[in-house]
Order: sequence, then C-alpha cells, then structure tokens
Amino acid sequence: MNTSTALQRITGKGFIAALDQSGGSSPKALAAYGVDASVWGEDQGKMFEQIHEMRTRIIINPKFDERISGAILFERTMNSEIEGVPTATYLSNKNIVPFLKVDEGLADESNGVQLMKPLGGLTERLKSANEHGIFGTKMRSVIQSANPEGIAAIVTQQFEVGNMIIDAGLMPILEPEVNIKSADKAACEALLHDALLQALDALPEDRQVMLKLTLPEAPNLYSDVIAHPRVLRVVALSGGYSRDDANSKLSSNAGMTASFSRALVQDLRIDQSEEEFTQALDGAIESIYQASISKAVNV
Repeated sequence: MNTSTALQRITGKGFIAALDQSGGSSPKALAAYGVDASVWGEDQGKMFEQIHEMRTRIIINPKFDERISGAILFERTMNSEIEGVPTATYLSNKNIVPFLKVDEGLADESNGVQLMKPLGGLTERLKSANEHGIFGTKMRSVIQSANPEGIAAIVTQQFEVGNMIIDAGLMPILEPEVNIKSADKAACEALLHDALLQALDALPEDRQVMLKLTLPEAPNLYSDVIAHPRVLRVVALSGGYSRDDANSKLSSNAGMTASFSRALVQDLRIDQSEEEFTQALDGAIESIYQASISKAVNV
C-alpha cells in the first residue's frame, strides 16, 4: 500500500483493529476465545500458533472489511502468513493499513508510571517493518497515578522514540495509556493533556504523529490535541471497558476513532460456527464503526 492511500484510509472513515496481543497478553486473549492453556502447555510456539489462527479467522472474514481502516500487528504476526501471503500484504490487499507494535513491554512502576522497557531491537524491527510494507508503528506505556514527573517522563520517552520511528520513514502511534482503574484518572488525563500539547508544539513543522489515548473522563478533553497540526489522527483504546461502555464514551468524543482490542473480540469464540462467528464479528465491527463516525448531538 502506498503512503498516499494509507493516509487517505487513516484520515477517513473507519477504525483501527488492535490485533497485537503479545506473549504476555495472548493467554488471556485465548482464554476469552475459549482456548485453554492446556492446549499449548509450556510450548510458547504452539501458543502463538493458536493466537495466529484466531487472528487469521478474523482477518479473512468478509465482514472484516472497509469499516476497518487499519490493523495493528504483533511482530510474530507480521512475520507470519495468511493463506500463503505475508500478513501485512494480505491486509493491504483488503485496503487495510498495517501497523506494527514495536515496544518490548513495560518497565516496573516508578513515579506513578510504567515506562517502556529499553527498545534494544528497535532498529532491526523498523527495518523489517519497512520490508514488510508496514505503514506505521505503535508503542505503549502506562500511567497509574497523577504524578507530574512520571507523566512528563512518559511523554518524553514516547516522543523521543516516535522521532526515531519517523526517521525510519514510518508513522508512530504514541500510546501513553491511563489505567481506567486509576483512583485519580481525571487528574492523570489533565496532566497528560498538557504534557502532550507541550511536546506537540515542540515538534518540527514537517513531522506528525498519531496518538492512542484512553477514553477520558471529561468528554472532548483532547479536542485541541486532535486539532493540532502535528497530529495525523487520535484513536482510542478500550482499556478494559466493555464494548458498550467504550462505544458510549467514544461517541461523546468528537474527532476520536476507535483502536479497540478486547472490546472488538469479546464475543468471539473458537467453537462458534462460521455463521455465528461472522454474525458476532459483524455486530462488533458495526457498533464500533458507528461509535467512531456518529457522535453525540451535544458534542
């Protein structure tokens, strides 16, 4: 997929499917899908085969369609094939923009946040992403409490790595997630909002980023972030909210579209017939799509 087409898709209608569960989150995703850990035991390779089979079933489904503008992949998924075609190419052939998760997990909490672990393999990962036709990347860190120093450190790290990704010719999705269970979630979001604006103002005029943010307590908190000229798109993570709750919150935030993971696949089960699976997937996609494009009257 060329850059012009990718930009048109990402800035148009549709939402981004987050299919990037890695080693730490895959067991929970598989359990929710109905695959017990006894299926793979201690064999991590077999676990990844199971998660790839689940993702493949989603991606090849005819209802995984133009309502999906992009999909975020785990590195192992990018290196795998769907029906004999590299995964990113398969997505591009469906007019879905491929992204790659590039972080290597979270560091231990300090100053109320969890920074990303050192990204030792980033250079090679970005090279591989370009070789596979990936358009952009995603990397996640987590804010647990309203600590100004910690939140500033999160934003600094995200933008520093984001600039490295831009240098490699890719579009970074920066994801400074606010834990939805944080006792001071609204205060976290207010601090994050201000730190993001400061970092965006410091970006050179020829650079843009995408942002993946937790649905805020105050609707439209990030409206000025969304409108910032250094921002290509702001998408929302479901963050542990049910799909109904996530959709409701999303519909109250103008200019935000979804990039849901758990909320997208919560009704999918391995033992469903293809008709049942298609119906469940279609219902999930349509509800998230409508929440992404149809906003509340008072927005």
